[in-house]
Amino acid sequence: MTFSRRSFLGNAIQLAIITIAGFGSASALAAKPVVMGFSQVGAESEWRTANTLSIKDAAKKDGINLKFADAQQKQENQVKAIRSFIAQKVDVIAFSPVVETGWDTVLREAKAAKIPVILTDRAVNVTDTSLYVTFIGSDFVEEGRRAGRWLLERAKKTPDRTLNIVELQGTVGSAPAIDRKNGFEQAIAGNAKIKIIRSQTGDFTRAKGKEVMEAFLKSQGKNINVVYAHNDDMAIGAIQAIEEAGMKPGTDIIIISIDGVKGAFEAMIAGKLNVTVECSPLLGPQLMQVARDVLAGKPVPKRITTEEGVFPAEVAAKEFPNRKY
Repeated sequence: MTFSRRSFLGNAIQLAIITIAGFGSASALAAKPVVMGFSQVGAESEWRTANTLSIKDAAKKDGINLKFADAQQKQENQVKAIRSFIAQKVDVIAFSPVVETGWDTVLREAKAAKIPVILTDRAVNVTDTSLYVTFIGSDFVEEGRRAGRWLLERAKKTPDRTLNIVELQGTVGSAPAIDRKNGFEQAIAGNAKIKIIRSQTGDFTRAKGKEVMEAFLKSQGKNINVVYAHNDDMAIGAIQAIEEAGMKPGTDIIIISIDGVKGAFEAMIAGKLNVTVECSPLLGPQLMQVARDVLAGKPVPKRITTEEGVFPAEVAAKEFPNRKY
């Protein structure tokens, strides 16, 4: 009888030790930080710099271990980064794709490794949409439409005037370049007095925007009435080219751009840019929350669209203190 009691007591102690050890392991597992692999397009603009900072800051605040890779605007670099993340067995992969197409193979590899993929800022065009969980970002088509609608309203002031537009496109094949062009063309369609006479990529950079605008001015001269730039940096580059040509941007030539960075507001306050359509880069906190929801098995929408506005020059001075990027 005494032996049985001792055996029972010994077994109970062993069970308690095992249980405590089990809880300890579970706690350690729960405390293990989420590892996210993130591949960024590059650092081509003020917008992108702010976007990168938002993601890094949010990961740090949320306790997420971020493995960050800069693709330097090359798709092959992003593919290598994603494969590296897969090899490292990260918990989740997020990236802002350089271009829309060419992702099927590497995303299948991520799916086979059971690593969820989240798209930020830019979308992809794949045959199987289950290769990514969700997209977080702006409606680029609507941004283009907003730019076009603003121009239509502006044109009402001079209904008999023809407006010839030169377009500075973003990186060829990228989602914002494709969508912002389509949205703008949709908005101005049907108005014979508003037309795009030249369109060329400025690769989303200030230097390239200036270079392309210089070429437009040489070939079209004073025939240009409007510049539509797919981002603020290209618009600022175009402004420099227009000034060097002895003309007044914002007055002699209407300047329309997209992003809403501080540099654009400074240009509007100076009277050199007429309007910027907002595209918020502050996606970091939202990305971290969505990543945690996905890993917890919670349902998330296939597309999460950020809310944004349109800022004409008239409100620039008042709005400028509120800008965070």
